[in-house]
Amino acid sequence: MSNFLDNLNSSQLESTLQMDGPMIVIAGAGSGKTRVLTYKIAYLMTQGVDPFNILALTFTNKAAREMKERIAYIVGDEAKNLWMGTFHSVFARILRIESHKIGYTSNFTIYDSDDSQKLVARIIKELNLDKEQYKYKIIFSRISSMKNNFISSDQYINDDEMLLSDKISNRPKFHEIYKQYVERCFRAGAMDFDDLLLKTNELLNSYPDTLSKYQNIFRYILVDEYQDTNHSQYLIIRSLSDKFQNICVVGDDAQSIYSFRGANINNILNFQKDFPDSKIFRLEQNYRSTKNIVNAANSIIEYNQKRLKKNVWTNNESGEKISVNKLLTDGEEGRFVASSIFENKMKFQMHNSDFAILYRTNAQSRSFEDALRKKNIPYRVYGGLSFYQRKEIKDVLAYLRLLINNDDEQAFKRIINFPARGIGLTTLNKISIEAKNKSVSDYTFIKNYSKSSSILNSSTKNKLLEFVVMIESIKTKLESLDVFEITKEVLKQSGLYNLYKNDESIEGVSRIQNIEELLNGIKDFVENNDKGQVSVSTFLQDVALATDQDNESNDNNKVALMTIHLAKGLEFPFVYIVGLEENLFPSAMNLNSRTELEEERRLFYVALTRAEKKIYLSHVLSRYRWGKPVDSEKSRFIDEINEEFIEKNVIQNSIARNFSNDNQYNKVGVRYKKPEKKLPSNFIKIKSSSLKSNLFDSKLAVGNIVMHERFGKGRVISIEGVGGDKKAEIIFEKNVVKKLLLRFSKLDIIS
Repeated sequence: MSNFLDNLNSSQLESTLQMDGPMIVIAGAGSGKTRVLTYKIAYLMTQGVDPFNILALTFTNKAAREMKERIAYIVGDEAKNLWMGTFHSVFARILRIESHKIGYTSNFTIYDSDDSQKLVARIIKELNLDKEQYKYKIIFSRISSMKNNFISSDQYINDDEMLLSDKISNRPKFHEIYKQYVERCFRAGAMDFDDLLLKTNELLNSYPDTLSKYQNIFRYILVDEYQDTNHSQYLIIRSLSDKFQNICVVGDDAQSIYSFRGANINNILNFQKDFPDSKIFRLEQNYRSTKNIVNAANSIIEYNQKRLKKNVWTNNESGEKISVNKLLTDGEEGRFVASSIFENKMKFQMHNSDFAILYRTNAQSRSFEDALRKKNIPYRVYGGLSFYQRKEIKDVLAYLRLLINNDDEQAFKRIINFPARGIGLTTLNKISIEAKNKSVSDYTFIKNYSKSSSILNSSTKNKLLEFVVMIESIKTKLESLDVFEITKEVLKQSGLYNLYKNDESIEGVSRIQNIEELLNGIKDFVENNDKGQVSVSTFLQDVALATDQDNESNDNNKVALMTIHLAKGLEFPFVYIVGLEENLFPSAMNLNSRTELEEERRLFYVALTRAEKKIYLSHVLSRYRWGKPVDSEKSRFIDEINEEFIEKNVIQNSIARNFSNDNQYNKVGVRYKKPEKKLPSNFIKIKSSSLKSNLFDSKLAVGNIVMHERFGKGRVISIEGVGGDKKAEIIFEKNVVKKLLLRFSKLDIIS
């Protein structure tokens, strides 16, 4: 493939042909940066550079594998000799060779996250520390952060500021845990993932001859996704490239979205300072998206102050404008998206896999899963289990199952010691044997026979009976309370809520969000079903039907549901970016500084640039929080998009009609229903009896004087929308301005 360079545009070709010296390639979304990196390596080899002298670093094994395959297609089997892989895999390879210098054997063990966390948990237990105060996942996360910032345990112990911070956070013994963890790993001849970087830095800093050896080996260094590198990775790259300075980094500062994993955007922003003689190349032509999408994304990222200048453009068609959709509730948001996907599939003859729903947090998947399922649209949740298959959700459902069926053995076994009650496996085995002898379920045994049992000690009996009392007390309320109220009782009395609420780890935050979303879903179920159909049993039946589809087939033709972080690097013809409300996106946790806000905006930029043809944005006026409707404010990011690239839609009437006529949807007892509480102040909901007056009133015009039964006399200052979405802005007495949906409002025209 001697003519492979013919596949490059002028900008791509220029950066590919530059062989020597430091260089940075600023590559906009969809601009072909992977192609440039691949062809550049192939070009170096065609120019006589030995593949053993080329180091190419990526962030995923998949990316490394695909690049190597492409290179092999161009230059042949010599591609096998490249030093190419992830940071961790390449440096693990080096450490296998050089580990004896830092006191390890070449066959050292590599601990995964689970191994590391279990070791931390053991150390906390051995030190007799409060496991609630010292949650092992939080402690391990902090240890990882220290290592990625190149702060050893010895340095930590001598840092008064850090020690003071630990005291303030009521974890004064963190330094001891850190020290013991490091020592235990060393004694075990083990390294964790962070050590693979930390120890490589240690090796290169402590042994100049070793550094010189690898500097001479790696005469050409190429780094993909440079904006995602952390401090430890940065130091290694700087050290290895210092001699020949033939370093090429490729990345996009606008797609730096992993600071929570230690990524430092300053690495790419300061590259030219680190290498004053560096050349800069810009890949600005987007091959993925329409003009409207590219220009909208550009208008967003301009709000960030910390960025490298580039002007992304495309020769693609203008395409459709970005659709901004305002819905009433999160339930209706799910139904709108599902219906839109169905209509687009039919209209354009698209595959399910051509559609993606992107959200800020995993917990948001629930409403979309429910709506897609009711439309018989297959979907796949990426980066996690389907909502009802998540551990914390199955825990709550197990309690509900046991409430209505005491003989449900699986539910019993799942929750009898969760949260922990001191009921171990030995005890459960004894109970099972005795229950079998009496031909009753395990629960029935401990309820009716455990008090007189000779195989259980008094302490165990008390624990078991406490569990029974809790279950039975909630059972007494099954007839009088709906499933929403019962679930709240379960969360409170079982201790599940406190267990997850007190877990400050990333996993803990995610779990409490999922618990909250379960409550929201149950509340939606209650409000959208007749009073006699809101029991625990009917809800569990609905969930059972929901999870039938989780019997996965090998069919990949499914709508993709994922967080925006997971979507990076992917592309889809149709993209739905949902939940665009303040404190959700941008996240409330990332509004404490400009740095955090700018990363949230970059995340939105990444979401926009996943789309090839069409983008739908959606936000709601009222979103459930712990089962209660709370007013939501539209995300600032929507307003930051230049208006010429968007079209706005207010409350989709067509969706209401679509779902109300959907027989399958009605079969499961759910109907389209507008919220009855807490709509924003600029929207007025009037009793249904008032709808007869001026639905879609075509006579109303700007300047008309009108009378409203609640707000009195007012003057129409603007009218927008058509049909059922027609809305009037009216200034009433005392300069009170209200926006009224005409289909909800009873107005008498005075003049």
